[in-house]
Amino acid sequence: MSVAEPADLTVADLHPALGDPALTSMNFLNEVSERYPAAVSLAAGRPYEEFFDLAAVHRHLDTFHRHLVDDLGHRPEQARRLLLQYGRTKGIVHHLIARNLAVDEGITVDPEDVVVTVGCQEAMFLVLRALRAGPADVLLAVAPTYVGLTGAARLVDLPVWPVAGGSAGVDLADLAAQVHRARAAGLRPRACYLMPDFANPSGVSIDSAQRQRLLDLATQEDLLLLEDNPYGLFHSDDGPRPPTLKALDTGRRVVYLGSFAKTVLPGARVGYVVADQRVAGPGGRVGPLADQLAMIKSMVTVNTSPIAQAVIGGRLLEHGCSLVAANTRERSAYTRNLRHLVAGLARRFPALPDQPDLPDRPAVRWTVPAGGFFVVVTVPFPVDDALLDRSGRDYGVLWTPMAHFYDDTAPVHALRLSVSAVTPEQIDVGLDRLAALITDEVTRRAG
Repeated sequence: MSVAEPADLTVADLHPALGDPALTSMNFLNEVSERYPAAVSLAAGRPYEEFFDLAAVHRHLDTFHRHLVDDLGHRPEQARRLLLQYGRTKGIVHHLIARNLAVDEGITVDPEDVVVTVGCQEAMFLVLRALRAGPADVLLAVAPTYVGLTGAARLVDLPVWPVAGGSAGVDLADLAAQVHRARAAGLRPRACYLMPDFANPSGVSIDSAQRQRLLDLATQEDLLLLEDNPYGLFHSDDGPRPPTLKALDTGRRVVYLGSFAKTVLPGARVGYVVADQRVAGPGGRVGPLADQLAMIKSMVTVNTSPIAQAVIGGRLLEHGCSLVAANTRERSAYTRNLRHLVAGLARRFPALPDQPDLPDRPAVRWTVPAGGFFVVVTVPFPVDDALLDRSGRDYGVLWTPMAHFYDDTAPVHALRLSVSAVTPEQIDVGLDRLAALITDEVTRRAG
């Protein structure tokens, strides 16, 4: 729309969240990628594409169709209708998701406590919409926070209060303090959102002992935990993975958010939520929170595409419902890339992380996560969208300003690099260009 063209509405006529930076972040980052398609992108947290196989999609669909007929006893016409017609709001692969959680995570869940969603983003929206009962409700979230969560909260008018993360993944003292501060102000903290494994964007994980302490605190404070786990399978070592919060949860404190975008196929747009909390309804009837979420979903997306679910279900069936087994190649690629990027940073910025800035070699620090997709690089100057735009235009490399993951306007001296959608050769080119940008920016500011 040109400036001279008359407008029928203004943003002020629409929901206030539509002018919020949390909702514009994703669009801006996508636009930058489109604006500089030749740039090496260390920004996108997309899964590795080299293993995508269109023929496998058809095979997975056929596998699930045979499962409906041979294993579940559906007649051919019933199976066809189940795949091609409007479907059950809670989903048609809920039983396979429950089996996958038991096999890979040691989580025992009733399939009726599972709602299959249009990506994990819808799962977040449904949970936040259900929890926001009135203007006194607030959501706690470990900072820095995935911007999709912040944006979804804005759309349901649920304020987000940051909780310090730190090297332990969550500062329990600050979490307790924020709960008490909210209650002292007459507010009701409904839940705390966090990613215990290789969080987006920080890459930080919470160790097993801290997870148990977090659950104990949630019980003490009567607080729900929203556990988002898109990266948990992608550990870079061969040791045992720490149990999820949900696997440790004995008091139904955890609402578990899952996604098949990273572990199966992002284009299927299939996620899920495990919501086994009991809800008392009219007439004394008690049912799972999943039933309430399904009612909301029925008014938002009606149901998740049965064909997309069938593709996911077929992949699960072909690997004994284990996504650990199904992602051997992917995990190897991410581990290789993560180690390559960290080593590349060390070569280009050889000052040790604990050394002070030097006039000719300013300290550049970075995280070394034990898996996942993301490394955070701290630099001696503020990082913003204007710098990202210049990086793409003049240096040919893209990354993500960490400022997008904080819910304030304070300058942030850090950027996020993603290793998931690039090759080692692209990482080398991208790091060379990033090093040139950082060196030039330090020189420019010093002059």
